[in-house]
Amino acid sequence: MRRQSREIALQILFQTEYAPQITFEDLFSALEDARNGEPKDRGIIKYADDIVRGVQAHKEKIDQKITAASRHWKIDRMGGVDRNILRLAVFEMLLASEPIEPKIAINEAIEVAKIFGSQESPAFVNGLLDQVIRNERV
Repeated sequence: MRRQSREIALQILFQTEYAPQITFEDLFSALEDARNGEPKDRGIIKYADDIVRGVQAHKEKIDQKITAASRHWKIDRMGGVDRNILRLAVFEMLLASEPIEPKIAINEAIEVAKIFGSQESPAFVNGLLDQVIRNERV
């Protein structure tokens, strides 16, 4: 269930970054309408909404952590999919009200990167998130 939530959150974060005139509330509303309010779907949508709102609320702090971990990549030069996968994973690991164990969050981010990113995305996401966690432990 949470994987579906992460996939939805990624799509909404990506969409609202490139088409800011569409709010994430509009996208969630359309999604809820399309899913006919199934109880199972409400849980999926709720967790996706928590991720999106959390990333939006902490975006500057999240981006600082990603930038600090990335020696050779500026955040605005990263692919949009990779950048938003990183954001949602950093939020889940470090800033969520119930943080996800880093190994689990990184694995989930890699799996989402395999679906939505380029061929290089899983390795890029893995390496950068690993460095984010190392920076946190210093």
